[in-house]
Amino acid sequence: MLGNFANGTAVLAPAGMLSELSAGLDVTIRDAGLLITFGAVVLCIGSPLTAWLTSRIERRTLLTATLALIAVTNLASAFAPDYASLLIVRLIMLAVSALYTPQAAGTAALIVPPEKRGGTVAYIFLGWSLAAAIGLPLVTFIASRYGWRATYDSIGVAALFSFLLLAWRLPGGLVGAPVDLKTWVDVGRNRLILLLLLVTTLQIAGQFAVFTYMGPLLARLTHVGPDAVGLAFATFGVAGFLGNVIATRFVDSWGSYRTSLLFMSALLAGSAIWALGAGNFAIMAAAVAVWGLGFAATNSMQQVRLIGAAPALGAASVSLNTSALYIGQAVGSAIGGLFYARELFHGIGFVSMGLVALALMTVILTKPQKPSY
Repeated sequence: MLGNFANGTAVLAPAGMLSELSAGLDVTIRDAGLLITFGAVVLCIGSPLTAWLTSRIERRTLLTATLALIAVTNLASAFAPDYASLLIVRLIMLAVSALYTPQAAGTAALIVPPEKRGGTVAYIFLGWSLAAAIGLPLVTFIASRYGWRATYDSIGVAALFSFLLLAWRLPGGLVGAPVDLKTWVDVGRNRLILLLLLVTTLQIAGQFAVFTYMGPLLARLTHVGPDAVGLAFATFGVAGFLGNVIATRFVDSWGSYRTSLLFMSALLAGSAIWALGAGNFAIMAAAVAVWGLGFAATNSMQQVRLIGAAPALGAASVSLNTSALYIGQAVGSAIGGLFYARELFHGIGFVSMGLVALALMTVILTKPQKPSY
């Protein structure tokens, strides 16, 4: 879970310091946002590829090595002399970190009994909630006062700390089911898995159309400063943490479908409030809180449902879900960047709302015939 915190903060970090990256590297806000867009492309390709290449590696070795590389690449980012260098180092980091979240979920499923699997996988994903609740506000705070280089140093130290804890506490000898060509064929034939992957793509695209540029959008539409932007990120993250805690408590009794439906509805409500209230900071902050409730919980439920739908295919399906997540990031951040460059600031919210609404309709299509997942 702490590894997911370090990984999530590293992945999301540019969104919390777009203005500082833009000024420090002498590029536009949209160019700084492309650090997320291009990174998402690498992540969506890297997740299934690394799942296949590393499926036979013992899990403690795999996960600790991944965190060590995340630490090294973030420390190296602090010394990047220009935008191109920073982009290259980031893409290397993301190519490695692509495997962490799906393999962490798969490893959690190996060390608990089946009846506790749903809550445990959701708990592992709390790390991403903490990345949004604590990591992003800290990124905004450090970058606005000490610069973006100090921010990358801090992320590198956090990843190193997580590496040490994981090496100390994770049991050795854990090996998951190997991923081979037949595994991918079986995943492709599973209608439920394909629909769930579509849900992930749509809801993440809807969120990242706004989330990538949330700081600059708040500044342009409401004329607030970095501290208010940091407060908005903190509100989003704390709400995400609370939502995931609630989902973790309820999923084993409610079932992952109903839990997913509830928190996807929160995503839609939050995006609608943002779109309709754009220009008023109080309303936009309220939208962020409602939206945040569904952010991490929805992603946790996606992983729980994928593992429950076909446990033998869990490593492959969760890695593909990570790819779908990053495809959504790439699509959403690209759409947001296009609208932002044309100063269509209000339109971004309505695009977000439409994509999340499509995701919710797709969730309804995945309603199980019996409460098995």
